[in-house]
Amino acid sequence: MPKTSARLLALLSLLQTRRDWPGLLLAERLEVSLRTVRRDVDRLRELGYPIVALKGPDGGYRLGAGTELPPLLFDDEQAVALSIALQVAATTPGNGTAEAAARALHTVRQVMPARLRHRIDTLHVTAAAPVPAAVEAPVGGDVLMALSTAAHAREVLRFDYTDRGTRRVEPHHVVTWAGRWYLVGWDLDRKDWRIFRADRITLRTPNGPRFTPRPLPGGDVAAYVTGTFHRNTCRGVVILDLPAATVAQYTREGIVEELAPNQCRLTLESWSWMSLAASIARFDADLQVIDPPELRAACTRLAHRFLNVTP
Repeated sequence: MPKTSARLLALLSLLQTRRDWPGLLLAERLEVSLRTVRRDVDRLRELGYPIVALKGPDGGYRLGAGTELPPLLFDDEQAVALSIALQVAATTPGNGTAEAAARALHTVRQVMPARLRHRIDTLHVTAAAPVPAAVEAPVGGDVLMALSTAAHAREVLRFDYTDRGTRRVEPHHVVTWAGRWYLVGWDLDRKDWRIFRADRITLRTPNGPRFTPRPLPGGDVAAYVTGTFHRNTCRGVVILDLPAATVAQYTREGIVEELAPNQCRLTLESWSWMSLAASIARFDADLQVIDPPELRAACTRLAHRFLNVTP
């Protein structure tokens, strides 16, 4: 039988991994009697852990929510994963919780054993923005919490949205996409689903009445957001007289396929056809537009503009 202190740590670690634990299953995992499990639970309660006893034929236990955050137990892989996540959060451009994440990372590192501190100190993660200054303003953690709380409580939100006036929205979900935070919700005045940038939201209080959630188109928030953003982009396919390896060096967002040693097919997206044509024109090579006709027309317009440039 493991020593009492080690057994208490093992018991606390198990209670943190799932919501409810049958007493017999805990006894089996710890290789002790059910009576010993009861005694160990009482010891943890004396240390301030709010462990709730569950009723039923076999009984059981649940780690409840306390008034203070209790000490948490992580295995080595969990500790490393937590440190990586905090480093990403602390270095993500426009992240309103970056400072808090950096403090949390410092706190976690201080209590790590030496073997883990050495591993973490050799790992440096930086989240780079795909477009410089892509986020106009950082989003504070209080705003994200307010949006998420309203979505969870199913309360109508009222907020000012940049220069577009006051909106009344039934919040559905808070998501992140390409370095920005967004609110997905049903716009009551426009009677349609909308996606709002969180950094453009100025909340009004108090929240409105509770509402019955509407079914999101497609049922999956990730698929809906992805489909919405891709629906608003322009995608084209061209053949470039350049090696695929050369084009791939300067194309992070597109798909490059090798056709011949000095020829490749490039699939690329942009916010407009003219922008897409200009992006393709940066490659100093002959090209053939495969699809769609809108991209071919944009390339023609761009060529005429350059021909008409005043010397």
